[in-house]
Amino acid sequence: MVSRIDKLYSELAARGIRFRPHCWLGDEWFSPDDVPGIAIPFYLAHPRLMSLERKLMFEVEGGNEKSCMRILRHETGHAIDTAYQLYRRRRYIEVFGDYTAPYPDYYRPRPHSKRFVQHLEPWYAQSHPAEDFAETFAVWLTPGDGWRKTYEGWHAKTKIEFVDRLMKKLPRIKKQSRAKIEPVNRLTKTLREHYQQRYDRYRLDCPTGFDRDLKRLFNERRLKPNQKTAAAFLQKNQMDLCSVVSHWTGEYRYNVNQVLREMVERCRILKLYVPQDETGLLNNAAVMLAVHTMNYLHSGKHLIAL
Repeated sequence: MVSRIDKLYSELAARGIRFRPHCWLGDEWFSPDDVPGIAIPFYLAHPRLMSLERKLMFEVEGGNEKSCMRILRHETGHAIDTAYQLYRRRRYIEVFGDYTAPYPDYYRPRPHSKRFVQHLEPWYAQSHPAEDFAETFAVWLTPGDGWRKTYEGWHAKTKIEFVDRLMKKLPRIKKQSRAKIEPVNRLTKTLREHYQQRYDRYRLDCPTGFDRDLKRLFNERRLKPNQKTAAAFLQKNQMDLCSVVSHWTGEYRYNVNQVLREMVERCRILKLYVPQDETGLLNNAAVMLAVHTMNYLHSGKHLIAL
């Protein structure tokens, strides 16, 4: 992890930025509102903890160098916003909106909008002005100038260009606190309590209106003694299905898995079986899962992970 933080600092230096966010281990990724630093989740400190995170949450945020650097750049956007109090600037407010606006519990994403960059999660920049800035900064900080071509013709490009100009004229640092909020050495909860809180936080009110689609995909009758059940098929391919649908929709794998679990349960209740010809079945199952995940997203109940 130290090498990735050093890499982040090198990227900042390459952009001519003197600011270096301090980092510490906490229970999740975050940059506190009033502290220009970054909390890094404790599970990244050891392979066994990462394995536990993957087993229970179906993904490890920042588990490889590429994803870790993307998150570090995003959180650095928050930290630099705090350090220089950029959010107070009139032009910042005109470009990104009011930083002090309360975070909504849910937001309705606009998948085809070109007003926002797409970085960590495809639509996360749409959730709040602070996230819009952090995501835009992260795209700008990423080595190379690929954003100039990627966002050609997008309104989001004007935001990146604003950040480009802003970073070249940074004022004096106004927030220099080195405080560590909720560092891991001060946490008193157990791993069981930690993951129970995570489950409660990401829990979905799963949709159940997909019986018709399941019946179209699977057989309602057993055609031979050793015919596999639909429930067993979905469970066997659980990790692959959650991975690809999470990538398609931008939704957390844990949330996608909650929808999949409901499908598995409905398959058991309906006593559905895998058809004799499995050609394209896995892909069709992924499409069905993606459609119902998207239906959940567009119901206006897309959970924001803060």
